[in-house]
Amino acid sequence: MTFAIIKERKNPPDRRVVFSPEKCQEVIKEFPDARIIVESSDVRIFPDEAYRNAGFEVLEDVSEADVMLGVKEVPVEALIPNKKYFYFSHTIKKQPYNRKLLKAMLEKNIEMFDHETIVNKSNKRLIGFGYYAGLVGAYNGIRGLGLRDNLYDLPKVENLPDLKAVKAELDKITIPNMKIVLSGTGKVTKGAKRVLDHLKIREVSDEDYLTKEFDEPVYCLIDVSEYNKRKDGGEFNKREFYKDPSGYESDFMKYAKVSDMFISGHFYGNNAPYLFTREDARNPEFKINFVADVSCDIDGPVACTIRASTIADPFYGYDPITESETKLGAPGSIAVMAVDNLPCELPKNASEGFGEMFFEHVIPAFFNNDKDGILKRSQMTTGDGKLTSNFEYLKDYVNGVE
Repeated sequence: MTFAIIKERKNPPDRRVVFSPEKCQEVIKEFPDARIIVESSDVRIFPDEAYRNAGFEVLEDVSEADVMLGVKEVPVEALIPNKKYFYFSHTIKKQPYNRKLLKAMLEKNIEMFDHETIVNKSNKRLIGFGYYAGLVGAYNGIRGLGLRDNLYDLPKVENLPDLKAVKAELDKITIPNMKIVLSGTGKVTKGAKRVLDHLKIREVSDEDYLTKEFDEPVYCLIDVSEYNKRKDGGEFNKREFYKDPSGYESDFMKYAKVSDMFISGHFYGNNAPYLFTREDARNPEFKINFVADVSCDIDGPVACTIRASTIADPFYGYDPITESETKLGAPGSIAVMAVDNLPCELPKNASEGFGEMFFEHVIPAFFNNDKDGILKRSQMTTGDGKLTSNFEYLKDYVNGVE
Protein backbone atom coordinates (compact mmCIF):
# COMPACT_ATOMS: atom_id res chain seq x y z
CA MET A 1 0.00 0.00 0.00
CA THR A 2 1.60 3.24 -1.16
CA PHE A 3 0.53 6.51 0.45
CA ALA A 4 1.34 9.91 -1.05
CA ILE A 5 1.66 13.14 0.90
CA ILE A 6 0.22 15.44 -1.75
CA LYS A 7 1.00 19.07 -2.43
CA GLU A 8 -1.52 21.66 -1.22
CA ARG A 9 -2.74 23.63 -4.23
CA LYS A 10 -5.46 25.85 -2.79
CA ASN A 11 -5.04 29.62 -2.50
CA PRO A 12 -4.23 31.24 -0.17
CA PRO A 13 -1.48 28.63 0.39
CA ASP A 14 -1.93 26.22 3.28
CA ARG A 15 1.31 25.05 4.89
CA ARG A 16 -0.23 22.17 6.87
CA VAL A 17 0.33 18.50 6.07
CA VAL A 18 -1.13 15.17 7.24
CA PHE A 19 2.24 13.67 8.31
CA SER A 20 5.52 15.25 9.38
CA PRO A 21 8.74 13.46 8.30
CA GLU A 22 9.03 11.96 11.81
CA LYS A 23 5.46 10.67 11.73
CA CYS A 24 6.08 9.12 8.28
CA GLN A 25 8.96 7.19 9.85
CA GLU A 26 6.64 5.97 12.65
CA VAL A 27 4.09 4.77 10.08
CA ILE A 28 6.51 2.58 8.13
CA LYS A 29 8.09 1.28 11.33
CA GLU A 30 4.68 0.23 12.72
CA PHE A 31 3.35 -0.98 9.35
CA PRO A 32 6.18 -2.48 7.25
CA ASP A 33 3.79 -3.05 4.33
CA ALA A 34 3.22 0.71 4.06
CA ARG A 35 5.22 2.84 1.66
CA ILE A 36 5.14 6.64 1.69
CA ILE A 37 6.13 8.98 -1.13
CA VAL A 38 6.00 12.78 -0.99
CA GLU A 39 4.91 15.21 -3.68
CA SER A 40 7.35 18.10 -3.92
CA SER A 41 6.03 21.35 -2.41
CA ASP A 42 7.49 24.80 -1.86
CA VAL A 43 4.87 25.87 0.70
CA ARG A 44 4.72 22.93 3.13
CA ILE A 45 5.84 23.69 6.70
CA PHE A 46 8.28 20.76 6.48
CA PRO A 47 10.52 21.27 3.42
CA ASP A 48 11.20 18.59 0.81
CA GLU A 49 14.70 18.17 2.21
CA ALA A 50 13.32 17.18 5.62
CA TYR A 51 11.43 14.26 4.02
CA ARG A 52 14.47 13.23 1.98
CA ASN A 53 16.63 13.29 5.10
CA ALA A 54 14.05 11.08 6.82
CA GLY A 55 14.44 8.53 4.02
CA PHE A 56 11.46 9.29 1.77
CA GLU A 57 11.29 9.82 -1.97
CA VAL A 58 10.21 13.33 -2.96
CA LEU A 59 8.69 13.33 -6.46
CA GLU A 60 7.05 15.71 -8.90
CA ASP A 61 4.60 12.96 -9.90
CA VAL A 62 2.99 10.76 -7.23
CA SER A 63 0.38 9.09 -9.44
CA GLU A 64 1.81 5.65 -8.62
CA ALA A 65 0.37 5.89 -5.08
CA ASP A 66 -2.82 4.12 -4.02
CA VAL A 67 -3.88 6.63 -1.34
CA MET A 68 -3.54 10.42 -1.57
CA LEU A 69 -3.27 12.29 1.74
CA GLY A 70 -4.01 16.02 1.72
CA VAL A 71 -5.52 18.75 3.89
CA LYS A 72 -7.55 21.20 1.77
CA GLU A 73 -9.68 20.67 -1.36
CA VAL A 74 -7.84 19.32 -4.39
CA PRO A 75 -8.52 21.36 -7.56
CA VAL A 76 -10.59 19.36 -10.07
CA GLU A 77 -7.83 19.43 -12.68
CA ALA A 78 -5.32 17.94 -10.21
CA LEU A 79 -7.47 14.94 -9.24
CA ILE A 80 -6.00 11.60 -10.37
CA PRO A 81 -8.69 9.07 -11.42
CA ASN A 82 -9.18 5.71 -9.66
CA LYS A 83 -7.39 6.71 -6.42
CA LYS A 84 -8.35 6.92 -2.77
CA TYR A 85 -8.27 10.50 -1.46
CA PHE A 86 -8.30 11.94 2.07
CA TYR A 87 -8.83 15.69 2.54
CA PHE A 88 -11.40 18.22 3.74
CA SER A 89 -13.73 18.39 0.73
CA HIS A 90 -16.27 20.80 2.27
CA THR A 91 -19.12 19.04 0.50
CA ILE A 92 -20.95 17.14 3.24
CA LYS A 93 -23.10 20.19 4.12
CA LYS A 94 -23.92 20.67 0.40
CA GLN A 95 -21.63 23.68 0.07
CA PRO A 96 -22.54 25.12 -3.38
CA TYR A 97 -18.98 26.22 -4.18
CA ASN A 98 -17.70 22.61 -4.09
CA ARG A 99 -20.47 20.84 -6.00
CA LYS A 100 -18.21 20.55 -9.06
CA LEU A 101 -15.52 18.92 -6.93
CA LEU A 102 -17.76 16.12 -5.67
CA LYS A 103 -19.17 15.62 -9.16
CA ALA A 104 -15.63 15.36 -10.57
CA MET A 105 -14.65 12.75 -7.99
CA LEU A 106 -17.63 10.62 -8.97
CA GLU A 107 -16.80 11.01 -12.67
CA LYS A 108 -13.15 10.06 -12.06
CA ASN A 109 -14.12 6.98 -9.98
CA ILE A 110 -12.32 8.34 -6.95
CA GLU A 111 -12.91 6.83 -3.51
CA MET A 112 -13.31 9.88 -1.27
CA PHE A 113 -12.76 9.83 2.49
CA ASP A 114 -13.38 13.24 4.03
CA HIS A 115 -11.40 13.94 7.22
CA GLU A 116 -14.63 15.34 8.64
CA THR A 117 -16.46 12.04 8.11
CA ILE A 118 -13.93 9.92 10.03
CA VAL A 119 -15.94 8.99 13.11
CA ASN A 120 -16.21 6.23 15.69
CA LYS A 121 -19.23 3.97 16.21
CA SER A 122 -20.91 6.72 18.24
CA ASN A 123 -20.50 9.15 15.34
CA LYS A 124 -17.90 11.19 17.22
CA ARG A 125 -15.27 12.81 15.02
CA LEU A 126 -11.79 11.35 15.39
CA ILE A 127 -9.72 13.62 13.15
CA GLY A 128 -9.46 17.39 12.94
CA PHE A 129 -7.62 20.62 13.60
CA GLY A 130 -10.20 21.86 16.10
CA TYR A 131 -7.86 22.04 19.08
CA TYR A 132 -5.51 24.38 17.24
CA ALA A 133 -8.40 26.42 15.85
CA GLY A 134 -9.54 27.03 19.43
CA LEU A 135 -6.06 27.81 20.64
CA VAL A 136 -5.25 30.30 17.86
CA GLY A 137 -8.78 31.75 18.01
CA ALA A 138 -8.53 32.51 21.72
CA TYR A 139 -5.04 33.98 21.24
CA ASN A 140 -6.37 36.17 18.41
CA GLY A 141 -9.22 37.33 20.63
CA ILE A 142 -6.78 38.32 23.38
CA ARG A 143 -4.52 39.96 20.77
CA GLY A 144 -7.46 41.92 19.30
CA LEU A 145 -8.47 43.15 22.75
CA GLY A 146 -4.95 44.54 23.25
CA LEU A 147 -5.00 46.25 19.84
CA ARG A 148 -8.44 47.77 20.24
CA ASP A 149 -7.92 49.06 23.78
CA ASN A 150 -4.19 49.91 23.50
CA LEU A 151 -3.36 47.53 26.35
CA TYR A 152 -0.46 45.54 24.86
CA ASP A 153 0.88 44.48 21.48
CA LEU A 154 0.90 40.74 20.78
CA PRO A 155 2.45 39.51 17.51
CA LYS A 156 0.45 37.47 15.01
CA VAL A 157 0.62 33.73 15.56
CA GLU A 158 1.69 33.24 11.92
CA ASN A 159 4.88 35.17 12.72
CA LEU A 160 5.77 32.83 15.60
CA PRO A 161 7.55 29.49 15.02
CA ASP A 162 5.52 27.27 17.33
CA LEU A 163 3.29 26.89 20.37
CA LYS A 164 6.20 27.42 22.76
CA ALA A 165 6.74 30.88 21.27
CA VAL A 166 2.99 31.62 21.52
CA LYS A 167 3.08 30.86 25.24
CA ALA A 168 6.17 33.02 25.71
CA GLU A 169 4.34 35.99 24.19
CA LEU A 170 1.29 35.42 26.41
CA ASP A 171 3.59 35.46 29.44
CA LYS A 172 4.45 39.10 28.69
CA ILE A 173 0.94 40.53 29.00
CA THR A 174 -1.58 41.29 31.74
CA ILE A 175 -5.29 40.83 31.13
CA PRO A 176 -7.58 43.49 32.61
CA ASN A 177 -10.38 42.71 35.02
CA MET A 178 -13.07 41.24 32.77
CA LYS A 179 -15.51 38.37 32.28
CA ILE A 180 -15.12 35.91 29.40
CA VAL A 181 -17.72 33.31 28.41
CA LEU A 182 -16.50 30.27 26.43
CA SER A 183 -19.00 27.95 24.72
CA GLY A 184 -18.63 24.28 23.82
CA THR A 185 -17.21 21.01 25.10
CA GLY A 186 -15.10 19.67 22.23
CA LYS A 187 -11.56 20.04 20.90
CA VAL A 188 -12.03 23.69 19.88
CA THR A 189 -13.03 24.61 23.41
CA LYS A 190 -10.12 22.64 24.89
CA GLY A 191 -7.72 24.64 22.71
CA ALA A 192 -9.25 27.97 23.72
CA LYS A 193 -9.27 26.92 27.38
CA ARG A 194 -5.56 26.20 27.21
CA VAL A 195 -4.88 29.85 26.34
CA LEU A 196 -7.12 31.18 29.12
CA ASP A 197 -5.57 28.80 31.65
CA HIS A 198 -2.05 29.73 30.51
CA LEU A 199 -2.93 33.39 31.13
CA LYS A 200 -3.98 32.32 34.65
CA ILE A 201 -7.50 33.61 34.09
CA ARG A 202 -9.57 31.89 36.77
CA GLU A 203 -12.40 29.56 35.77
CA VAL A 204 -15.50 30.10 37.90
CA SER A 205 -18.81 28.28 38.21
CA ASP A 206 -21.89 29.26 36.27
CA GLU A 207 -23.66 30.50 39.35
CA ASP A 208 -20.75 32.66 40.53
CA TYR A 209 -20.16 34.02 37.04
CA LEU A 210 -23.77 35.12 36.67
CA THR A 211 -24.23 36.56 40.15
CA LYS A 212 -20.89 37.89 41.43
CA GLU A 213 -18.43 40.64 40.64
CA PHE A 214 -14.70 39.89 40.65
CA ASP A 215 -11.54 41.95 41.09
CA GLU A 216 -9.65 39.78 38.58
CA PRO A 217 -10.30 38.40 35.08
CA VAL A 218 -12.46 35.24 35.11
CA TYR A 219 -14.07 32.92 32.59
CA CYS A 220 -16.98 30.53 32.53
CA LEU A 221 -17.40 27.43 30.37
CA ILE A 222 -20.91 26.75 29.06
CA ASP A 223 -22.44 23.93 27.02
CA VAL A 224 -25.75 23.54 25.14
CA SER A 225 -27.72 22.78 28.30
CA GLU A 226 -26.66 26.09 29.82
CA TYR A 227 -27.25 28.46 26.91
CA ASN A 228 -30.52 26.85 25.75
CA LYS A 229 -33.79 26.22 27.61
CA ARG A 230 -37.08 24.49 26.92
CA LYS A 231 -39.81 26.81 25.67
CA ASP A 232 -42.31 25.18 28.04
CA GLY A 233 -40.05 25.69 31.05
CA GLY A 234 -39.40 21.97 31.51
CA GLU A 235 -36.09 20.25 32.21
CA PHE A 236 -33.39 20.29 29.52
CA ASN A 237 -32.98 16.92 27.80
CA LYS A 238 -29.73 16.72 25.83
CA ARG A 239 -30.74 13.69 23.75
CA GLU A 240 -34.04 15.32 22.82
CA PHE A 241 -32.28 18.61 22.01
CA TYR A 242 -29.83 16.95 19.62
CA LYS A 243 -32.61 14.95 17.95
CA ASP A 244 -35.07 17.84 17.56
CA PRO A 245 -34.22 21.27 19.04
CA SER A 246 -37.49 22.90 17.91
CA GLY A 247 -38.87 22.86 21.47
CA TYR A 248 -35.95 24.94 22.75
CA GLU A 249 -34.91 28.58 22.69
CA SER A 250 -31.71 30.45 23.49
CA ASP A 251 -30.89 31.30 27.09
CA PHE A 252 -27.61 33.01 26.19
CA MET A 253 -28.75 36.52 27.10
CA LYS A 254 -28.13 35.87 30.81
CA TYR A 255 -24.41 35.49 29.93
CA ALA A 256 -24.44 38.39 27.45
CA LYS A 257 -25.67 40.71 30.22
CA VAL A 258 -22.59 40.09 32.40
CA SER A 259 -19.80 39.25 29.88
CA ASP A 260 -17.20 41.44 28.20
CA MET A 261 -15.87 38.83 25.75
CA PHE A 262 -17.36 35.75 24.12
CA ILE A 263 -15.21 32.98 22.65
CA SER A 264 -17.30 30.53 20.62
CA GLY A 265 -16.06 26.95 20.63
CA HIS A 266 -19.43 25.25 20.20
CA PHE A 267 -20.64 23.14 17.30
CA TYR A 268 -23.86 24.58 15.87
CA GLY A 269 -26.34 21.93 14.77
CA ASN A 270 -28.95 22.51 12.08
CA ASN A 271 -32.18 24.10 13.37
CA ALA A 272 -30.77 24.74 16.86
CA PRO A 273 -31.66 28.14 18.36
CA TYR A 274 -29.27 31.00 17.55
CA LEU A 275 -27.15 31.95 20.57
CA PHE A 276 -27.98 35.60 20.02
CA THR A 277 -29.78 37.45 17.25
CA ARG A 278 -29.24 40.91 15.77
CA GLU A 279 -32.15 42.06 17.90
CA ASP A 280 -30.45 40.66 21.01
CA ALA A 281 -27.25 42.54 20.15
CA ARG A 282 -29.25 45.81 20.12
CA ASN A 283 -30.61 45.17 23.60
CA PRO A 284 -29.25 47.86 25.99
CA GLU A 285 -28.42 45.07 28.48
CA PHE A 286 -26.21 43.24 25.94
CA LYS A 287 -22.73 43.82 27.40
CA ILE A 288 -20.42 41.71 25.19
CA ASN A 289 -18.13 43.97 23.16
CA PHE A 290 -15.63 41.45 21.76
CA VAL A 291 -16.47 38.16 20.02
CA ALA A 292 -13.79 35.65 19.02
CA ASP A 293 -15.97 33.45 16.82
CA VAL A 294 -13.91 30.31 16.24
CA SER A 295 -16.99 28.43 14.98
CA CYS A 296 -17.49 31.11 12.30
CA ASP A 297 -20.98 30.37 10.95
CA ILE A 298 -21.77 33.38 8.75
CA ASP A 299 -25.12 35.13 9.39
CA GLY A 300 -25.92 32.39 11.86
CA PRO A 301 -26.02 31.70 15.60
CA VAL A 302 -23.60 34.52 16.49
CA ALA A 303 -25.31 37.55 14.97
CA CYS A 304 -22.28 39.85 14.74
CA THR A 305 -20.40 37.39 12.49
CA ILE A 306 -21.51 38.85 9.17
CA ARG A 307 -18.46 37.65 7.23
CA ALA A 308 -15.33 35.57 7.72
CA SER A 309 -12.20 37.58 8.37
CA THR A 310 -8.69 36.66 7.24
CA ILE A 311 -5.33 35.87 8.80
CA ALA A 312 -4.00 39.04 7.14
CA ASP A 313 -6.86 41.18 8.51
CA PRO A 314 -8.52 39.26 11.36
CA PHE A 315 -10.67 41.93 13.03
CA TYR A 316 -13.63 44.11 12.16
CA GLY A 317 -16.35 45.96 14.02
CA TYR A 318 -20.07 45.20 14.00
CA ASP A 319 -22.53 48.03 14.58
CA PRO A 320 -25.61 46.50 16.23
CA ILE A 321 -27.78 49.52 15.44
CA THR A 322 -27.17 49.55 11.67
CA GLU A 323 -26.49 45.77 11.60
CA SER A 324 -23.47 46.43 9.43
CA GLU A 325 -19.70 46.33 9.46
CA THR A 326 -17.73 49.22 10.91
CA LYS A 327 -14.12 49.81 11.90
CA LEU A 328 -12.60 48.03 14.87
CA GLY A 329 -13.15 50.07 18.03
CA ALA A 330 -15.90 52.30 16.61
CA PRO A 331 -18.11 53.67 19.44
CA GLY A 332 -20.89 51.25 20.38
CA SER A 333 -19.53 48.48 18.14
CA ILE A 334 -18.78 44.83 18.88
CA ALA A 335 -15.27 43.74 17.85
CA VAL A 336 -15.31 40.52 15.81
CA MET A 337 -12.57 37.97 15.09
CA ALA A 338 -13.96 35.41 12.64
CA VAL A 339 -10.98 33.87 10.83
CA ASP A 340 -12.18 30.62 9.23
CA ASN A 341 -8.78 28.91 8.78
CA LEU A 342 -7.16 29.51 12.16
CA PRO A 343 -4.97 26.36 12.35
CA CYS A 344 -3.07 27.61 9.27
CA GLU A 345 -1.42 30.14 11.59
CA LEU A 346 0.28 27.39 13.58
CA PRO A 347 1.08 24.87 10.82
CA LYS A 348 3.86 22.91 12.53
CA ASN A 349 2.01 22.12 15.77
CA ALA A 350 -1.32 21.68 13.97
CA SER A 351 0.22 19.22 11.49
CA GLU A 352 1.92 17.22 14.25
CA GLY A 353 -1.31 17.02 16.25
CA PHE A 354 -3.33 16.02 13.19
CA GLY A 355 -0.77 13.36 12.18
CA GLU A 356 -0.97 11.83 15.64
CA MET A 357 -4.74 11.33 15.26
CA PHE A 358 -4.53 10.08 11.69
CA PHE A 359 -1.80 7.59 12.62
CA GLU A 360 -3.82 6.29 15.57
CA HIS A 361 -7.26 6.05 13.99
CA VAL A 362 -6.95 5.70 10.23
CA ILE A 363 -3.71 4.05 9.10
CA PRO A 364 -4.35 0.80 11.06
CA ALA A 365 -7.64 0.33 9.16
CA PHE A 366 -5.68 -0.28 5.95
CA PHE A 367 -3.84 -3.20 7.54
CA ASN A 368 -6.42 -4.81 9.85
CA ASN A 369 -9.17 -5.26 7.25
CA ASP A 370 -10.92 -2.16 8.64
CA LYS A 371 -12.07 -4.17 11.65
CA ASP A 372 -13.53 -1.10 13.41
CA GLY A 373 -15.37 0.15 10.31
CA ILE A 374 -13.44 3.44 10.19
CA LEU A 375 -13.01 3.42 6.41
CA LYS A 376 -16.47 2.05 5.72
CA ARG A 377 -18.20 4.77 7.74
CA SER A 378 -16.14 7.60 6.27
CA GLN A 379 -16.16 6.61 2.59
CA MET A 380 -18.29 9.05 0.59
CA THR A 381 -17.83 7.77 -2.98
CA THR A 382 -17.06 4.40 -4.52
CA GLY A 383 -14.55 3.39 -7.17
CA ASP A 384 -17.35 2.99 -9.71
CA GLY A 385 -18.73 6.53 -9.51
CA LYS A 386 -21.46 6.17 -6.89
CA LEU A 387 -22.23 7.72 -3.51
CA THR A 388 -22.04 5.27 -0.61
CA SER A 389 -25.22 4.57 1.36
CA ASN A 390 -24.16 6.93 4.19
CA PHE A 391 -23.92 9.81 1.73
CA GLU A 392 -26.81 9.19 -0.64
CA TYR A 393 -28.40 12.35 0.79
CA LEU A 394 -25.93 14.27 -1.43
CA LYS A 395 -27.46 12.90 -4.64
CA ASP A 396 -29.65 15.97 -5.34
CA TYR A 397 -26.73 18.23 -4.45
CA VAL A 398 -24.48 16.47 -7.00
CA ASN A 399 -27.21 16.81 -9.62
CA GLY A 400 -27.61 20.52 -8.92
CA VAL A 401 -30.97 20.18 -7.15
CA GLU A 402 -31.31 21.56 -3.60
